[in-house]
Amino acid sequence: MSAVRTETESATALSVQALRKVFPGTQALKDVDLTVRFGEVHALVGGNGCGKSTLIKILSGVVPADAGELTFNGRQLPAAELTARAAYELGFRVVHQDPPLYPDLSVAENIALGGHYPTAKSTRIAWGEVRRRASELIERFRIDVDPGTLVRDLPVSVRTQVAIATALQDVKDDRCIVALDEPTAALPAAEVGLLLSTARRLAEMGHAIVFISHRLDEVMAAADRVTVMRDGQVFAEHRTSELTEAVLIESILGRRADEIRGQRATVTAGEPILAVSGLSAGPVIDVSFEVRAGEILGVAGLLGSGRTELLTAIYGGLERSAGEVTLAGRPLRGGMGPTIEAGVVMIPEDRARGAAFLDMTVDDNMDIGVLNRYWRGLRFRRAQMRQDGDALRARFGIKAPSGSVEMRTLSGGNQQKTILARWLRRDASVLLLDEPSQGVDVGARADIYGAIRTMTVAGGAAVVVTSDLEELAQFVDRAIVLRNGRLIAQVSGEELTAHRLNELVHTQSGKPS
Repeated sequence: MSAVRTETESATALSVQALRKVFPGTQALKDVDLTVRFGEVHALVGGNGCGKSTLIKILSGVVPADAGELTFNGRQLPAAELTARAAYELGFRVVHQDPPLYPDLSVAENIALGGHYPTAKSTRIAWGEVRRRASELIERFRIDVDPGTLVRDLPVSVRTQVAIATALQDVKDDRCIVALDEPTAALPAAEVGLLLSTARRLAEMGHAIVFISHRLDEVMAAADRVTVMRDGQVFAEHRTSELTEAVLIESILGRRADEIRGQRATVTAGEPILAVSGLSAGPVIDVSFEVRAGEILGVAGLLGSGRTELLTAIYGGLERSAGEVTLAGRPLRGGMGPTIEAGVVMIPEDRARGAAFLDMTVDDNMDIGVLNRYWRGLRFRRAQMRQDGDALRARFGIKAPSGSVEMRTLSGGNQQKTILARWLRRDASVLLLDEPSQGVDVGARADIYGAIRTMTVAGGAAVVVTSDLEELAQFVDRAIVLRNGRLIAQVSGEELTAHRLNELVHTQSGKPS
């Protein structure tokens, strides 16, 4: 999918030389060298904690480097001297996964906020000029949207397009270096192609695109070159035209792709442990299914199909208008507190807001559900708790300098593993997981599902919602499909493939239209 380039377009946009950064307890970047060219999509990949985020923060002037040289479009400066203002003036832009747009303002108003509001002689806002400028920008970036549309009414992919256009609105003839940080992580599968096309189109306009993603199929589809980071260093660089996804996985993890594939249950699942009967709640309508001990059940469906609401209703966080949920034959009632006590726990999609205590330490995040275990009369066994924390971090492969660092310093994958450790040490019977691998690398994904499988082999069960149909086909034992709040299909065995799930999710009949 590489674009044809002229000699000018292949000029160096960004050069990073011997970049170093040390945080307390860890060396985040070790002599990093990187070259990005105008007119290309250059992917930056690596496991959680490999240094990608630190590198982007340094390039955007948010975090100072300790050593190294940076060159932006021919202008060189010491990395330690780069500020956010200087990075912007040198043409470096970052568009994050969750772009900072105002949902209750229109597209035109958000674009104006990203630059400035034009005013008339009376100092009042010149709304006609606001709309004209927005229309020109929308046309320039070929965004299919009316400038008067409220941002809250836009698909997520179009919001990201608007954020990109807003970031580049002051760029006329000059070319920029645009870092797209996990731009597709929160997108439904149907919208991913639009963002990948946008990245390619920006490169064809002459910009240099740094594309950061954990989704390796997208990297292979969109990028011209790939730089792999591992443990704060550049490990390898590849041309995607000479690369396979299996080789890329091995380059990232140091393990072969077949070593991280999921395994379906090797024993027959036991008796039903969780039963949902005629459940209606919010958009969920009359859904019934069972999950057996030892089983991982997947839930597929488009955004808005009721997947998240189904989990939330089982968990007690959404009022049920009809139906019943039972755990080992006993009804679950009374909200989230009694549900947790009964042994059903949930890790939501937005772990930063709904599950992680970011200002607390890693160990405190793991311990918070079991503090009562460490009381002996009036004495609290803190040393034992620390010892158990060390063992848990090792067991779950949580990469952290120590258990005393703040949760916010961990990568997304390590945060997810910490939350998983919290609940599994409570001996939960059923795990409900909403997009458990969102924003985590392929290795952390395998670790997460490995921990889930260990729990189910011991007699528990799990229900997993994910938009990644390849992931469902790879890791779960059986899947149900929701459409418009209703359960329309169940698949298992040889029928459980990404292709079949895609048919069921996107077509009315389950057959290609």
